[in-house]
Amino acid sequence: MREWLYGRNPVYETLVAGRRQVFQLIVAEGVQEKDRLKDILRIADKKKIQLRRLARQQIDRLTDQALNHQGVLLETSGYPYSHLQDMLALAYRSQEEPFFILLDSLQDPQNLGSLFRTAEAVGVHGVMLPLKRTASVTPAVVSASSGASEHLLIVQVNLAQAISWLKENQVWIAGLDNSPTASLPDEMRLDGALGLVVGGEGSGIRPLVRDSCDYLIRLPMRGRIESLNAATAGSIALYLAWQARNYR
Repeated sequence: MREWLYGRNPVYETLVAGRRQVFQLIVAEGVQEKDRLKDILRIADKKKIQLRRLARQQIDRLTDQALNHQGVLLETSGYPYSHLQDMLALAYRSQEEPFFILLDSLQDPQNLGSLFRTAEAVGVHGVMLPLKRTASVTPAVVSASSGASEHLLIVQVNLAQAISWLKENQVWIAGLDNSPTASLPDEMRLDGALGLVVGGEGSGIRPLVRDSCDYLIRLPMRGRIESLNAATAGSIALYLAWQARNYR
């Protein structure tokens, strides 16, 4: 399967990560070749990637015209999903306590991309997505993550089975939940081997996955809005866990 990635940062990070097969790079005619675009062209030349220059109208026809492609397209293979063992191996190689995030049925590509961006920023060792009823790593998600997805290990799994496997490997599972019975973050340890579960927009964590968690945590709020959206809440929880690890 081939797809078009778009936007300067996503294209640049994809080329830097080097995990996809790249077929061609398209750049808009007349665009100024400086800053990030200059870096893209340098890497493409080094890797001997086919370069085509097209009018912006032609680029618009290759993609949804509503997309902000910034005059750059990269034709690549599909996203290279990883395996659970790869994620645990990365934690061990890093000599760090395993740190994972499990995203239960997020539908919005923007939310998914935002969480990928935060996950990469705080150094998680892997991201788990369910096999069904979820957004996957599409070009829109790569764009929303500003290319962070290309540096992450992401797997598609049965989340309940993955949680059982993680527990067998001494990883604690914390579900992010806004129920009053959930614990506050400072009441639980977040610095050990941890898998953080973030639920989907509106519905939250599915019951089977929720029941598989070792404990639930909630973010304290004092305003009038009932809850934060999935991307914001998950990002805050990731930073709290990273803080508990002394920002290693």
